[in-house]
Amino acid sequence: MASVSGPAQTAPVPASPLQRGIVKMVLSGCAIIVRGQPRGGPPPERQINLSNIRAGAIARRAAQGQPDTKDIPDEPWAFQAREFLRKKLIGKEVCFTVEVKTAIGREYGMVYLGKDTTGENIAESLVNEGLATVRREGIRGNNPEQARLCELEDQSKASKKGMWSEGGGTHTIRDLKYTIENPRNFVDSLHQKPINAIIEHVRDGSVVRALLLPDYYLVTVMLSGVKCPTFRREADGTETPEPFAAEAKFFTESRLLQRDVQIILESCHNQIILGTILHPNGNITELLLKEGFARCVDWSMAVYTQGAEKLRAAERSAKERKVRIWKDYVAPTANLDQKDRQFVAKVMQVVNADALVVKLNSGEYKTIHLSSIRPPRNEGEEKNKDKDKRFRPLYDIPYMFEAREFLRKKLIGKKVNVTVDYIRAATSPGEGTPAFSERTCATVTIGGINIAEALVSKGLATVIRYRQDDDQRSSHYDELLAAEARAIKNGKGLHSKKEVPIHRVADISGETQKAKQFLPFLQRAGRSEAVVEYVFSGSRLKLYMPKETCLITFLLAGIECPRSSRNTPGGMQMAEPFSDEAMLFTKELVLQREVEVEVESMDKAGNFIGWLHIEGVNLSVALVENALSKVHFTAERSAYYKALVSAEEACRQKKEKIWANYEEKPVEEVVHVSEEKERVANYRPVYVTEITDTLHFYAQDVETGGQLENLMETMRAEIAAHPSVEGSYSARRGDYCLAKFADGEWYRARVERVESPAKVHVFYIDYGNREVVSSTRLAAMPPSFSTRTLPAQATEYTFAFIQVPQDEDARADVVDCVVRDIQNSQCLLNVEYSGATCPHVTIQFGDTKDDVGLGLVKEGLVMVDVRKEKYLQKMVTEYLNSQESAKSARLNIWRYGDFRADDADEFGYRR
Repeated sequence: MASVSGPAQTAPVPASPLQRGIVKMVLSGCAIIVRGQPRGGPPPERQINLSNIRAGAIARRAAQGQPDTKDIPDEPWAFQAREFLRKKLIGKEVCFTVEVKTAIGREYGMVYLGKDTTGENIAESLVNEGLATVRREGIRGNNPEQARLCELEDQSKASKKGMWSEGGGTHTIRDLKYTIENPRNFVDSLHQKPINAIIEHVRDGSVVRALLLPDYYLVTVMLSGVKCPTFRREADGTETPEPFAAEAKFFTESRLLQRDVQIILESCHNQIILGTILHPNGNITELLLKEGFARCVDWSMAVYTQGAEKLRAAERSAKERKVRIWKDYVAPTANLDQKDRQFVAKVMQVVNADALVVKLNSGEYKTIHLSSIRPPRNEGEEKNKDKDKRFRPLYDIPYMFEAREFLRKKLIGKKVNVTVDYIRAATSPGEGTPAFSERTCATVTIGGINIAEALVSKGLATVIRYRQDDDQRSSHYDELLAAEARAIKNGKGLHSKKEVPIHRVADISGETQKAKQFLPFLQRAGRSEAVVEYVFSGSRLKLYMPKETCLITFLLAGIECPRSSRNTPGGMQMAEPFSDEAMLFTKELVLQREVEVEVESMDKAGNFIGWLHIEGVNLSVALVENALSKVHFTAERSAYYKALVSAEEACRQKKEKIWANYEEKPVEEVVHVSEEKERVANYRPVYVTEITDTLHFYAQDVETGGQLENLMETMRAEIAAHPSVEGSYSARRGDYCLAKFADGEWYRARVERVESPAKVHVFYIDYGNREVVSSTRLAAMPPSFSTRTLPAQATEYTFAFIQVPQDEDARADVVDCVVRDIQNSQCLLNVEYSGATCPHVTIQFGDTKDDVGLGLVKEGLVMVDVRKEKYLQKMVTEYLNSQESAKSARLNIWRYGDFRADDADEFGYRR
């Protein structure tokens, strides 16, 4: 742009005082922008044009959106004049006087370098170098400044300096390039080498317009890895600054505008050129972050070539000091104590490819999720394949097994350093998304290696992408992104174009036929390698056999371990003392470790029985040594029997854990007591009304049968005369009521459970059967028919001297047989001994007087429950003899011989 001294519509201003400022920008060879000192924000600024001289106009691009306008090139020597002033003045303090101010506010004056007029006169320097001409029109003879300029111009002409040199100056006109046809190719061609440049304009703190030298490309460059607050353009064309946008812009302007810099052009994203600006005084990207004027940006951080960790460290420093854009920042782990933020722990289990269970020094167990990574998962159609096949994520999701194995081999049993990065809050289930409990997400390292980074670099996990304002991420997020980029480039794991590995693992747990075929092979193999996949209890485990690629259920031989709580047909069976301690001991010693197993036999359910060794330790012996198991009689045949007995005896003497209440009772006392009592056979007639699936049965005394019939007749007559209002009765658990059975008649009942008004569970107290009915079929029980008038007539009993098979099919056969024989018939009953829930009885057919229980033993449908009481031995012997006959004849449950030979107590049967 050309600048001239004041036109006709100007008026000289009174001699103005000397003013000072910092040169912010040089517009041309005769115009500069001067700013003041910043005080609480960007300072004021003003344009000063140099009086009495004219310099060439700088090139100007055609107005965007106006096709009839054209680019205007530099005038000769215009750029050289601008550069002369730029190098001399940018960022320097100058003083100036304003001589003329036009009607439109343009100011003309004299500018001196330094704090007073003794400094270099800028206009004189330009004229002396032949970079500006003097306006001689209207020169007043009494003006020494104008006279001095004319004198210097004459000298410059004589010396043929600048524009007065020969050739006309066409060589000084730049070939400016405002656009680049293929920005990506242009950036790639520079191979990330530093290129000299001048910053021509600062749009905001992180976006600048730069003139690349020496080819004069004018390009917009966005700083890699960061983003500053911007100016938002409104619908009316005005701009609204985001908080700290103006301050960030001034911060960059005051350091870079019209400075000589070097730029590394690092990438091109959607036609946007990303780069890093290098200045002798430092890296503006890091400074913006450190002062809280910018935040890190993940999508462009990956191309930053000067070390992403420096940017994260600078941002972290600003967050900690809570400066500027971070003034309200709260750290993700701000609520955690230092001991909870960083700690050393031992890895006990790899849950999947991004979660570990660790044991703290306090003994507490804690689940840790690896920050910012996602384990392998099924995508798209893969989820819908083989719907009939049982889905096993570890083996069916591609690379899940490899990821788990990588972590297992590297971490199990090792101490790791844990740095908590953030706590992911619990989420509720949404449409198509499951609920997640609260997660502690951390960076886990061992030997200086970041486990998550190692996992990602092998292509066994991917990195989670976050919203830009989401700070809940790994403290080493950039290393994770870089590792993922390497894995993608090298085609590792999940990013490989090869066929995904398939793991065909046969699960023969509970598959009796498959287990029988496999048993001889394992027996001949001696010690086989295995990995403990799961611990069900202290002595029951699931093993993965890598050579055989199968899963088996494995039971420890030679010991009797306390049982955990479990569901049984008769209800929840409570855990035995020290069962949890035994399971924890086994977990800590062998879970997910590589072990050796010796298979000796298998039980009827397809579970293998044998010995397990880990690093020279026999797990059966270890459990006994720690007073968490007793020796089972089946150990007598093994080579480890002496070690087991010795360990058990030591614990028994110390009275530890399961032996804490152990006392050896004198044999004489037991014999004496047992001899005092004799079996009493006092059979009475009963009517069997109901038989349950567990072979318990309900019976009514025949003697009181008449009373029950009379009560029922009276009760039904009263209901017929005064029917209850349907739905008026509100059922509550434990209440006695009247219930209408399927036959349409009313009976006395007790409410056992209320699921809803439509589902009320009732027990018929006079017959022993149960039913789920609607509350509309219930009515209040009149007091005259309550249990005070006549007690409940159905009494629960179970068979003495017999043990019901655990196998569901075998048990169903027994129940069916008993139902056919005695349900709804009159029998003779004798109580033999009491039990935990009901009396144990022998029952005889009403006509033949044959023992029903003994008949079941003879048929081979049940086993004998051997009682130790002396007075019962005659009956026990009779039952045992019948059992031997059934075994010899291979009847029913004995069709495969004595299947109990190698079964320990906990596997279903007692001897």
